[in-house]
Amino acid sequence: MQAQKVKGTQDLIGRDMRAWQRMQRVAAEVFGPYGFDAVETPALEQVDVFVHGIGQSTDVVRKEMFRVFAGANLDAMLAAGSEDALKASQRLALRPEGTAGVVRAVVENNLVPQGATPAKLWYAEAMFRGERPQKGRLRQFHQVGIEWLGAPDPAADAECIIMLMEFYQRLGFDLSKLRLLINSMGDPACRPAYRDRVRDFILAHADEMCDECRERAEVNPLRAFDCKNPHCHEVMQAAPLMRDHLCDDCRAHYEQVKRYLDEAGIAYVEDPTLVRGLDYYTRTVFEVEAPGAGVGSIGGGGRYDGLVELEGGKPTPGVGFAVGFERAMLALEAFGGSLADRPAPCIYVANAGADLRPHVFALTRELRAAGLRTEADYQGRSLKSQFKQADKLGARLILVIGGDELAQGVVRLRDMGTHEERLVPRAEVAAAVREALAASSAR
Repeated sequence: MQAQKVKGTQDLIGRDMRAWQRMQRVAAEVFGPYGFDAVETPALEQVDVFVHGIGQSTDVVRKEMFRVFAGANLDAMLAAGSEDALKASQRLALRPEGTAGVVRAVVENNLVPQGATPAKLWYAEAMFRGERPQKGRLRQFHQVGIEWLGAPDPAADAECIIMLMEFYQRLGFDLSKLRLLINSMGDPACRPAYRDRVRDFILAHADEMCDECRERAEVNPLRAFDCKNPHCHEVMQAAPLMRDHLCDDCRAHYEQVKRYLDEAGIAYVEDPTLVRGLDYYTRTVFEVEAPGAGVGSIGGGGRYDGLVELEGGKPTPGVGFAVGFERAMLALEAFGGSLADRPAPCIYVANAGADLRPHVFALTRELRAAGLRTEADYQGRSLKSQFKQADKLGARLILVIGGDELAQGVVRLRDMGTHEERLVPRAEVAAAVREALAASSAR
């Protein structure tokens, strides 16, 4: 049986891999000036990292998180008939999102001690969720994200949003084709009472709601705003809105965030039903959509001032966002763009006889040392076949080493676009190749 990839995963090859590499490079270029450093956390974490941070009632924890058991631990659990037989350190999961793991790392490494400068971190990692595979939604997907720990100022919220939109622009998006949604979800001072109001509303309309929303009424009523059932969505249009129940501090924070965005010229739409999908969010939340691209949200984030405490640290405010690589790539393509860089131009070094192979070896080493992507024949092909191979590789130029050329101390340079040929002194090959590539790119 031929080996196959797991359903809902994909291989990043060629163009897709170049797109992922470019996204990471642009992230470093955009986030660096804001003071963010790169971080990588383990793909494998204790389950409690995500349960504490994301929330036991969320779909991510309840339905989508991949659980991981070493063989002996799995046997012990099956024998006992319960996970209770395992220690917390033996209950593991693949990360379904990036924030909880980064916050765990900040707490464990004491990156924000009392009174210290905030920690600013960015990541580019694979995430894992057991969802039904569909366009833009995979079981292994990739995200670029940032986390800013230790900054309660609404300016941090605004700067995150500004940085996010700059990131999209640098990736090639026309910002006029994107829609930035913002809202405030309140905080522990005002949200509990609001949650109760939404729960009471759902229960009062229970006969009109789907089974899942009736269940949400008790465990996470705000998630009913995100229900994909059209009738539930219609019913929830009449539900109480958080903006009408914000405490004075949350309202002042939200108004200041909007003033900063207005000052920076960032266009946004206030969406009072925007709640995001994870329990740790407080106050500012935001999401970016690509209307017409057919992939839904392509990124978002918000403030999470209570998450560090949930992960065992001291009270520390936080704010961040994540951008989905696969969705961003699909959205940009839907708008006629591309996230992938063009491959570096290729130079092919051909030989007119097997006895000339050592000279090809030396020239390829020289060109590669000069930073030029160089290919050659490694299968004993004829010169004609080498030309065919060069064409398949998309070579811009071919350098031909022949006996006569070697005796004269020259190399034949052929432009694959114009088919023009000229002899180049052997000592000047690298410079001639750069000049020919520049002329080819200008055409």
